Amino acid sequence: MLKTKDLYDLTHTRAASILENTEYPWEALAKIKDFIIELGKTLPKDEFDEVSENVWIAKDAKIYPNNYIGAPAIIGHETEVRPGAFIRGSALVGDHCVVGNSTELKNVILFDNVQVPHYNYVGDSILGYKSHMGAGSITSNVKSDKLLVVVKCGDERIETGLKKIGAMLGDRVEVGCNSVLNPGTVIGRDSNVYPTSCVRGTIPEKSIWKNNGTVVAKK
Repeated sequence: MLKTKDLYDLTHTRAASILENTEYPWEALAKIKDFIIELGKTLPKDEFDEVSENVWIAKDAKIYPNNYIGAPAIIGHETEVRPGAFIRGSALVGDHCVVGNSTELKNVILFDNVQVPHYNYVGDSILGYKSHMGAGSITSNVKSDKLLVVVKCGDERIETGLKKIGAMLGDRVEVGCNSVLNPGTVIGRDSNVYPTSCVRGTIPEKSIWKNNGTVVAKK
């Protein structure tokens, strides 16, 4: 369940070409910046404006005032970037997404139809198709001891070699309000996280993470 092919339908992202060559999705994190710069140069000029150096925004995207979009970044078709959004750079945002008020993005891939609409922090993370983060939910991307992130799944431990990894959300994941996803969290497709949860490790697909950390299969 940790592998890219088990988490994502790659037909719903412009990042398919870098993700399809990974075994685990976090292997793509170091490639996002350069990939955006090269991809941006190939985007059709009748569909995207390069509004500043290495920042491409679809002509039909809705960009509200009072936000910041740093390079490199791509904002897809019919995506909304709402007031107070802080896109720090290395952000590949898909089509029909919502980047909400006071939401911060850094080194991320958001598949199509992703919603991070209210007071979210998403860093060094990949959010799958139609995934949604409730108000105030965040990805924590650096361990408190500053050691390299290890992804854990049962007795399996995968050394990532990376200091910064947020969360890998599979397609159609729902994260409840005011939840914290700790570094290296992986959530399988179609799973839910209760509000105010502190999540670490992995959640299988089609499961529910409850407030006390109990994981149950969806019925």
